[in-house]
Amino acid sequence: MIEIRMHGRGGQGNVVAAYLLATAAFEEGRFSQAFPSFGAERRGAPVASFVRIDDAPIRLRCQIRQPAFLIVQDPSLMHLPDVLSGLHEHGAIVVNSALSSDEWEAETGHAVIALPAARMAQETLGRPVPNAPLLAAFLTATGLLETDALEKALAERFTGKVLERNQELIRTAAGEVTPGQWKERLDATRA
Repeated sequence: MIEIRMHGRGGQGNVVAAYLLATAAFEEGRFSQAFPSFGAERRGAPVASFVRIDDAPIRLRCQIRQPAFLIVQDPSLMHLPDVLSGLHEHGAIVVNSALSSDEWEAETGHAVIALPAARMAQETLGRPVPNAPLLAAFLTATGLLETDALEKALAERFTGKVLERNQELIRTAAGEVTPGQWKERLDATRA
């Protein structure tokens, strides 16, 4: 089983991202689970979402304390103590940030892909919602699922121009990442 924890702020699409990733896994015939955890339910408040993906039925019903991967939609959250806690020793982080991956790796001690996802979304969608490009970067780096499955998951949620622009955004973000660069990390977190 692969466990992913996502951190964002209310209004950034963090919960939607979890459901999209779980739906993409389902599209590929995998078992999946997605659920949020809210503190103060208001725009801008920290929000965590959790996703599990497996080839067998998932019976766990608890929060993810030791994720294989983190997806962080707001770089200011990287400085909160709970965000990096429990990350698997071979795990890695995808973060929405204009800072470089090397800068984040030096700061966190973990493998990081930094992507200016909010800016990319603003340019393509007209809104700075970083969830879709971060998911595309994560899937491209790990090879956990095909980005086509993410496009299908988006098609279940959106239509028309919104869908087309999100699909364009996914392809752009996937092009920013070396395919399979975290495949060994993915395999190591399963062991």
